[in-house]
Amino acid sequence: MFDVTQIEASELASDWLQRFEARLVQTNPEDLASLFTADCYWRDAVALTWTLKTVHGSAEVSGSILAANQSIGLVGLALDSDSPLPQIVERVGRSCLEAYFRFETKTGRGRGIVRLIEDANGDLRAWTLLTALEELKGHEEKIGSNRPIGQSFSRDFNGPNWLDDRIADQAYEDREPTVLIVGSGQAGLSTAARLRQLGVDTLIVDPHERVGDTWRKRYHALTLHNQIYVNHLPYLDFPKTWPVYIPKDKLANWFETYAEALELNIWTGHALSQAAFDDETQIWTATLTRADGSTRVIRPRHIVMATGVSGIPNIPDLPGLSNFNGTVLHSSQYQDGEDWNGKKAVVIGSGNSGHDVAQDLSSSGASVTLVQRSPTHVINIEPSAQLPYTAYDGSRSLEDTDLIAVSMPIPLMREQHVANTAKARVYDAELLAGLEAVGFKLDPHEGHPGWQFKYLTRGGGYYFNVGCSDMLINGEIGLMQYSEIESFTDTGLQRSDGTDLEADLIVLATGYRPKEELVGKLFGEAVQTRLGPIWGFGDQLEIRNMYCQTNQPGLWFIEGSFAQCRINSKFLALQIKAFEEGLIPRREGI
Repeated sequence: MFDVTQIEASELASDWLQRFEARLVQTNPEDLASLFTADCYWRDAVALTWTLKTVHGSAEVSGSILAANQSIGLVGLALDSDSPLPQIVERVGRSCLEAYFRFETKTGRGRGIVRLIEDANGDLRAWTLLTALEELKGHEEKIGSNRPIGQSFSRDFNGPNWLDDRIADQAYEDREPTVLIVGSGQAGLSTAARLRQLGVDTLIVDPHERVGDTWRKRYHALTLHNQIYVNHLPYLDFPKTWPVYIPKDKLANWFETYAEALELNIWTGHALSQAAFDDETQIWTATLTRADGSTRVIRPRHIVMATGVSGIPNIPDLPGLSNFNGTVLHSSQYQDGEDWNGKKAVVIGSGNSGHDVAQDLSSSGASVTLVQRSPTHVINIEPSAQLPYTAYDGSRSLEDTDLIAVSMPIPLMREQHVANTAKARVYDAELLAGLEAVGFKLDPHEGHPGWQFKYLTRGGGYYFNVGCSDMLINGEIGLMQYSEIESFTDTGLQRSDGTDLEADLIVLATGYRPKEELVGKLFGEAVQTRLGPIWGFGDQLEIRNMYCQTNQPGLWFIEGSFAQCRINSKFLALQIKAFEEGLIPRREGI
């Protein structure tokens, strides 16, 4: 479609940015709309709207941008000299001119990406536009050349040395934290690190004994299922000597190292047991329960729930399971297959956890049967499961690649994942045929957006094959459908054909309860009702109640993959900082 030199590409992108800025001043919606394709998307990440927002269609985009710009004052649009030069690329099957740019507003500085395509007349129009807040003026992160001269955390102390001041900083004996973060996994650590560099006093609480226990206490053989290149935490990359797929205990220890290196304030052995918000003072009263049963009350202005997709275990009421006299565990309680060497085990559930537990048990010498409850999306870990991460190939910086990820609206991302799934089906044809031959029920692939959208909508329902599928095909692990179970017995279960399957252990790899239930437990039914569904999309173009202000003042949510947490912790932290500085109003309707 395009045939331009590098110089011409830069000139064309610069020209579009200049025309865009000029028409912002003219404030004519139709003139501004003419710069966009009819099916265009504008995604704003806090820069103009103080939230995460996606708008579709040229008329809607132009009207929304002009409305937001009345108060925010977008100026200074220019190509970003620190990022890759404008170039012709293919995104979601379309050839486009992709350009990074920078801009300023009254309150901040930002970066963006615009993708231009030719219309029937040969004119360039914007197909996608991203505007993302990078920093707040006067409140820049204390990093790089802006690093502190001495004390590396925000509060001023008068102690004799850094260690004494660090201990005092973590004790909270003379003050309340501005932000309370619940959970010290990748979501909590990323958000706390961001807030720390913005000078926002932040405390993380976690019921476990050590930072990293959310990974350390999971089953022994667990490793991350995506590659190291996409999984870095903010400010501090994993060492270059590390393996491509990180073992969970190595990761857990890194979390401790990260928390210490970034000087994050963390109270382990403390669980949030309840919290109530005062509408008049805009402050939470939060009760923390220590491991010994004692409590402490703190009063933050913000609570960030960073408890992850894996919250309250889902223990289904399986009729007759109480008849079983052996051991019943949820997959979150499962530790090590060595304890079940020579025993018989049944694993109920065919997502990642179910497969991994079954494989670990079988490899440890147990006789294992996997019970499938519903069709499952199966994909080989390489190369198929890594297809969504092809942009993280090292050809650009992590920050530039993250911006590409932010710039893709959900509908276009879905299209790309449909294409990835179709490609993966070709790569994995032999595997999938083998699974179907032994009676494993696969999700339909035609038009299916694959595992990532399963994750974004329900947090599971797929398996990255690291060997368990091959063991099922080879008969090393047994397979049966849940519909074949007639009843549970004291020694195992009885099939509908009258035969018995004995077991010493039944593992329920049945996932976790919806996040709303945890909200109701901690904050009450009124807050749960006010928020509505958490995670998934509904009818919107953003994930519900994630990374932005919610309908409950002072309550925020962050969870997801390492990349999601690394990227969105920045936007969440900037919103909280802007809120604290009086720059951001509460959302209308709250």
